[in-house]
Amino acid sequence: MTPTIKAAFWMAGWLACMVVMAVAGRETTRELGVFQVMELRSLIGLAMLFPLIQANGGVLAMRTQHPWQHVGRNLAHYGAQFGWLMALTMIPLAQVISIEFTMPIWTAIFAVAFLGERMGLWKNLAVVLGLVGVAIIVRPFDGTINAGQLIALAASFGFATSVIFVKSLTRTDKVVVILFWMMVIQSVMGLVPALREWRAPSMHAWGWLLVIAFCGTYSHYCMTHALLHADATVVVPMDFLRVPLAALTGWVVYAERLDLLTVLGAGLILTGNLLNLKGAAKVR
Repeated sequence: MTPTIKAAFWMAGWLACMVVMAVAGRETTRELGVFQVMELRSLIGLAMLFPLIQANGGVLAMRTQHPWQHVGRNLAHYGAQFGWLMALTMIPLAQVISIEFTMPIWTAIFAVAFLGERMGLWKNLAVVLGLVGVAIIVRPFDGTINAGQLIALAASFGFATSVIFVKSLTRTDKVVVILFWMMVIQSVMGLVPALREWRAPSMHAWGWLLVIAFCGTYSHYCMTHALLHADATVVVPMDFLRVPLAALTGWVVYAERLDLLTVLGAGLILTGNLLNLKGAAKVR
């Protein structure tokens, strides 16, 4: 199995976790504040990560030589995650995911500028087709932009910054070390704002919180493994598939509209990803 195919399998796990977490995030924030949801997600996620920590030598083996790089990564990711959850409460699910997919533009720019990666024909084509597909699905042609859309756009910038930090950290730190510091740092960052808005979760909310914690933790486990096998400019365009998956989920769960243009946009996104994988295989 080629490294690119391995990356694609890990990205399939990421996609599944992220689509499920979008539904869980919307349901949980109906009852609880965003800071509280993020804090519980980090604390529960750290507990869920414990078996992997033990299997990799315990807490003492989680040392890193790049603590400030972890801090920078988690500042970017925490802010992006906050914006993403806020946007879920303000605009439709498919629109949040679609706007988020300006992320590959920032990721490609950062990867070329800071990681020394190159943008070849297939990578450029995958990004272009993906963005055209997103535009067809969202159809932002009527000139109306609201706060939720701007927050989602800011979140995409933060996620791209986080991806570049992760790709750099995979050169020196194990996947479980990156996840461990993500949970610890974000738990500390969010403790005070979470306590200020704290409410006792209902049993219904606890169920969704467990889903968020699991998907939030192991989605990053999948993404980090994908970045071990392929460049960020190969991995990130695969994430475009989350747009049609989110549109389908919105149609099934929330009866959101799924029309011919959405199907067309999804087709372009899928085509771009297949061309990207084909081009990466040829290069290797």
